[in-house]
Amino acid sequence: MKAMPKPSVRTAGGAIGTYLLLTLISLIMIVPFIWMISTSFKEPQSIFTYPPQWIPEPFRFQNYIDVFRLIPFHRFYFNSVYIAVVVVLGTVFFASLAGYAFAKIPFKGRNVVFLILLSAMMIPHEVTAIPMFLFMRQLGWIDTHLPLILLPIFGAGGVFGIFVMRQFFITVPTELEEAAMIDGCNRFRIYARIMLPIAKPGMATLTIFTFVTIWNEFFDPLIFINSRELMTLPLGLSLFTDEVGTAWHYLMSATVMATVPLLVVFFIAQRRFIEGVAMTGLKE
Repeated sequence: MKAMPKPSVRTAGGAIGTYLLLTLISLIMIVPFIWMISTSFKEPQSIFTYPPQWIPEPFRFQNYIDVFRLIPFHRFYFNSVYIAVVVVLGTVFFASLAGYAFAKIPFKGRNVVFLILLSAMMIPHEVTAIPMFLFMRQLGWIDTHLPLILLPIFGAGGVFGIFVMRQFFITVPTELEEAAMIDGCNRFRIYARIMLPIAKPGMATLTIFTFVTIWNEFFDPLIFINSRELMTLPLGLSLFTDEVGTAWHYLMSATVMATVPLLVVFFIAQRRFIEGVAMTGLKE
């Protein structure tokens, strides 16, 4: 049996340098997260001490309890969770349908329509904010969650989802469709039975991007929501800042709890997400 060649010193050195660089970048990115967790357990007078205290002395667990006492944090949490879940489900469903149509169903003007949709992503959200607010006011949807749900699904976020799913469906061999049609499947059955199971990596990618975007959305809730009981987490976190200053210990405690769903969603869909990023957007 032929022995495998040993890696050269130059190759090994390059690999070590790469890992050291990646480790350094990882540490730079994780330091703010560690500082946030550390600050969430500190007393107010210990936050800006020098030299910085990475391990709080003493640990103040009361900060997390006080967050729920000072503001209706549980209500903000529920609002953000259910809005994000509904938007993710709606975006994945409609984007996968439209993406399949643009990728696999030939119709006149398909590329022109797709380019028009993509052009909508180039318009800054701030440009359409006032017209959209006036339109929502005429519908009577101000101070409701409907704009926060429908606008991301059928707006720029939905167009981004269509792009992601189209790029994924393009990579699916056409022979699968042809074989299904020979067996008597129509387009909807092909979409449900063949395309969706294959598209799990693409849907996982879209799920993570959409969930993170909606979870962190501050601009739209600030415009459309007036009542405190309808606020989402980003608006709720802003309540810890007023004209006097910022209650950093409470803000960091609330932010730690607000970060948990993001980590859960990412780790659940991590493997599919990596596959989706590798397989979408590479083939036209």
